[in-house]
Amino acid sequence: MEEMPLPALEKVAAYFQALAEPTRLRLLNLLRGGERNVGELAQLCGYTAANVSRHLSQLQQQGLVERESRGTSAYYRIADAAVYELCDLVCGQIARQSERQADVRAAFTAPPQAAAASRSKR
Repeated sequence: MEEMPLPALEKVAAYFQALAEPTRLRLLNLLRGGERNVGELAQLCGYTAANVSRHLSQLQQQGLVERESRGTSAYYRIADAAVYELCDLVCGQIARQSERQADVRAAFTAPPQAAAASRSKR
């Protein structure tokens, strides 16, 4: 991202903004298994078809999903599977941060036996 012009940075930000919504991440995860129509996705998510369509439209605008009309149904599929690599990278980083935070918390929390022993020496 070094020395990218502002319009390019705005495009990158819009891409990440599309991924910054849990419903859209859930839809992308459901599409991992292959294409689905809006009705199927709505049923799997428990959201209305209109809500799912709105989120899919945002994902389509950023080139994350492709839409194909068949009769009265719209089918969606992943446009670029690299989005999963990005999500896996972020999920791994979040997991590592959680582990480090748990280790830090554990360092400041004395085990019950050590705390009792410390009190009995007083």
